[in-house]
Amino acid sequence: MTATTTLMWEARAAEGRGAELLAWVRQQALDPAPARRETFTAAADRVLVITWWEGTGPAELPDPPAGLLHRPVHRWRFQQVPE
Repeated sequence: MTATTTLMWEARAAEGRGAELLAWVRQQALDPAPARRETFTAAADRVLVITWWEGTGPAELPDPPAGLLHRPVHRWRFQQVPE
């Protein structure tokens, strides 16, 4: 059985640039494509992308242009635990 890896990518936009950050995230293609990808927004112009991959070597979203960010991107990698 192949393990599933989940990546969480979260960034906070510079003040007033949340829509630009979201547009930038939506334009980013991952190669190979993940099995699943979901994008969320939150208060303070934050954008969260969660991707699910089969195996342990998925691609990651790059850092956005520095002018779009309030602070560096946060990334977390999780491995599925068999039930």
